[in-house]
Amino acid sequence: MSSPDSQKTLQKEEPFSIREFLPSQKEKPITKAACYGFYRKGQAPGKKGPTEEELLEDLKIISKNWNLIRIYNSDDYAERILKLIKEKNLPIKLMLGVWLANETDDARTRSVNLKNTLKCIELVKEYPKIICGINVGNETQVYWSWHKMQAENLIHYIRLIRSNISLPVTTADDYNFWNKKESIKVAEEIDFILVHMHPLWNGKIISNTFEWMNQTYEDIKQIHSDRLIVIGEVGWATDYNPDKNGPAEQGTLVKGEVSLKAQEKFLIELEEWIEKNKVITFLFEIFDESWKGGAKADSRDIEKNWGVFYEDRTPKDSFKKFLLQKDKK
Repeated sequence: MSSPDSQKTLQKEEPFSIREFLPSQKEKPITKAACYGFYRKGQAPGKKGPTEEELLEDLKIISKNWNLIRIYNSDDYAERILKLIKEKNLPIKLMLGVWLANETDDARTRSVNLKNTLKCIELVKEYPKIICGINVGNETQVYWSWHKMQAENLIHYIRLIRSNISLPVTTADDYNFWNKKESIKVAEEIDFILVHMHPLWNGKIISNTFEWMNQTYEDIKQIHSDRLIVIGEVGWATDYNPDKNGPAEQGTLVKGEVSLKAQEKFLIELEEWIEKNKVITFLFEIFDESWKGGAKADSRDIEKNWGVFYEDRTPKDSFKKFLLQKDKK
């Protein structure tokens, strides 16, 4: 394994050879995927997490609806998820994440970043038939990120992982990073682009969402014409805080209808968009997550309400009606 010295950036692979990201199940390409956050009511990162029984319940729900999921870090929970998929022979492939935080002059953060990175490499070697790609860092480069890190540090971890595994590697970020030429420096280090594009946060309503997605996709493709573009997050929340002075400006930025009915319509049209464009797309997200937005945020906070299932694992009416509509076709 390469030196774990997080202060010394590894040399880039020369010549750089792109590894194709081609997730499949029984040789059938997968384009419809979903983001999986597993914390339930009363649970949160760094505090309490799900039991093995709870994880298995989740995976059984997932396996009925998706064959490809994305998780955001390489830790003990990721290991348990992979172990259950293997033991129960579930038809699920996984994009494994590595959570990275800004580590400027912070030895403890560097240590945690390195720990997550080395755990990722360990898991890839143990579960090579389940893991189909690696996402190193999540929204670490876009200007508004609360954990924005130097590009050189991100690149170091990308190189460290890429030099120790043979799977395709990427980093996830908002379209507002990938649509700028400054992103080329990072893009040259990865095998495909993983882009987040949230129409709700960008003031879109359902009727102009997919026109906006098309234009956003094309803008990024124009800059990164030699890379596959995968949508890493896109979704439609079912509740939000309409207070214009409320958290994260959601009452100001959100213009579209936020409801079960709106999510149902979005899911139907997203399905059609994926079928038409054949773009690998991760729906954000499977389950509501009440820990997000902070403990003091009210239950209507938008960050808590992106799931197509409630936190108690019952499907929302929007998802049930979407499935009925899908079955009719």
